[in-house]
Amino acid sequence: MAKPASRNRGRSGGSPIFTGVMIGLIVGAVLAVGVALWATGLNPFKTAKPTPAQPRPTTPEQPDPAPSFDFYKVLPSDRPSELPPATTPRAPAPRYYLQAGAFRNPADADNLKAQLALLGVEAMIQTSDVPGKGVFHRVRVGPYLAMNEVDRTRNLLKQNDIPTTLVKEVPNTQETP
Repeated sequence: MAKPASRNRGRSGGSPIFTGVMIGLIVGAVLAVGVALWATGLNPFKTAKPTPAQPRPTTPEQPDPAPSFDFYKVLPSDRPSELPPATTPRAPAPRYYLQAGAFRNPADADNLKAQLALLGVEAMIQTSDVPGKGVFHRVRVGPYLAMNEVDRTRNLLKQNDIPTTLVKEVPNTQETP
């Protein structure tokens, strides 16, 4: 009976995959260095040519004169300075809201807010205590600074059978401590 032949006959050892990977790494490294040198413009094999020294001009250059400051011209005068004219404060622009409803039940206010959201209109709910009537949840859209925005939103809500009331709010100009 004959012995089976060995697969490694004639080889000194090692894997062909390992050898291929090593050759690939070496070739890749050499190419990467070559591309890097080419991209930066550096050529290590190029000999540097010495450039001839340029002759210096024989006339000496005069430096720029330094600015001179006169101490008494730099300082402000003894006259009292005039204050800038006082500006009159402008009245703040009013803000407009569209009130779509006021409900005692907060769930009803949430339902209307969700209905407005489906139309693409962002609304907010303001909860306030009305003296003698109780707590109300107001569904408001806004604030708007211009009436054309108010009219555009009001028309959209009117087309979807949602009645609105215009609420004008003038901001307080006084600062609160």
